[in-house]
Amino acid sequence: MKKTLLILITMSGSALSMAQPGPAVTSWLQNTTVTGSYYMSGNSTAIGNGIPVNCQKVEYSANWVYVHTHGIPAYPTGPFQDGNPSQASDQNAIFKLPLQPQPNTGTLTNTNAGNIGIFINGVALFDYRDGVAWNTNTSSLCGGPGNAPCPGGPNAVQAWNRDAIPAERAGFDCSKGHPAMGNYHHHQNPSAFKLDINVISTVCNLYDADGLYVIDPAQHSPLIGYAYDGYPVYGAYGYKNANGTGGIVRIRSGYGLRNISQRTHHADGTDVADGPAVNGTYFLGYFREDHAFTAHPGQEEYLDEHNGRFCVTPEYPNGTYAYFATVDSNHNSAYPYVVGPTFYGVVNGGKVTSVSETTTIYENTTSIYENENGQPEMNVFPNPAGDLVAIQVNGLLKTVQQAELLDMNGRVLRSTRINPGQTIAYFDVQTLYNGTYLVRVSDGAQSFSRKIIVHHTQ
Repeated sequence: MKKTLLILITMSGSALSMAQPGPAVTSWLQNTTVTGSYYMSGNSTAIGNGIPVNCQKVEYSANWVYVHTHGIPAYPTGPFQDGNPSQASDQNAIFKLPLQPQPNTGTLTNTNAGNIGIFINGVALFDYRDGVAWNTNTSSLCGGPGNAPCPGGPNAVQAWNRDAIPAERAGFDCSKGHPAMGNYHHHQNPSAFKLDINVISTVCNLYDADGLYVIDPAQHSPLIGYAYDGYPVYGAYGYKNANGTGGIVRIRSGYGLRNISQRTHHADGTDVADGPAVNGTYFLGYFREDHAFTAHPGQEEYLDEHNGRFCVTPEYPNGTYAYFATVDSNHNSAYPYVVGPTFYGVVNGGKVTSVSETTTIYENTTSIYENENGQPEMNVFPNPAGDLVAIQVNGLLKTVQQAELLDMNGRVLRSTRINPGQTIAYFDVQTLYNGTYLVRVSDGAQSFSRKIIVHHTQ
């Protein structure tokens, strides 16, 4: 149904023009009016930061797309409970990405520290690392806050490099992101901790379970970003078979933890300077080199060494190479998380300071819901409710949703909105009488509703 809807939208004039922009131009969430917010530790009321969210302008030429963004998501950021003094700050960035990405047939390019891509809401994509490694000379951690510099400086190759996902979990906010010197970013699938099947962080207990999208195992996950080589990044689920058949399955990383107790060799057998023995502090998975890749012939849902595959997707019906934000069966992030440890394609994208060629500005005039049937699915909870009612929309929203709480006579009692790039909204029902109410969500063209019971215990 979604593919049909896309065709109807793009062909609404006359014949389909080959010059029309593709997903690398049309998929960005654009906004010039809504500003962001953040949480301070211990306070569940978000504070406005006055910075526009998502992307502010998209322009393109024959070969490039330029995305202008302040790097702030529509969902609240923070708090970062590991002592990180930063808040998400204005990046005022321009990202340049190739529209005709090319496979790298030569020496592969390693992913690097810092930005390696961009999510469709303008937030930076990082790889697995957090800048901390093992100094084999001193048998201690090096790099990062509170540690001595690593031998050779921050860009030198180290034998054992820390994996940010398990090591820095306490510092991720509910949306699984955090800032590096103000540059808010995700190393991993940007769906809230609290929405995972097995919840491994308590940060969402006080703060919104919001994020870029909600994982829906029944739907092909949305296109959520692009890597610096120009290839798209999808969420956690896709078609089982690369040709678009086989139903929807969790797309799986080809990497797994090695069976080691001592860190003396890399997975390819290379003898390296010893890292710390596997123990409670430096558990298996603490370092990136604790993982090894295994090919899975005939199992097309498993990804390659770069965490991608060539496959059909809703946006690319003729096929494309694509990365996936991998998770395990509990929806917890799975190494290498998004891209890496090497890129599949030629890396020629990145930040630029200006646009130096003639371009066309893309006006984001038509948006649809990012799921298979073109309509969102809504969860309203708890039901019955005593204090707050939450409205959580599955998938990825690309249009503003007006959410209303009505009595059974149709009178609007509460009103709020869910912006593109968000997934959740709340109504305070503490002052309402016990009884039945209606939650209605609409984008102006269509609406859907759920009954909710308000019941205050004495």
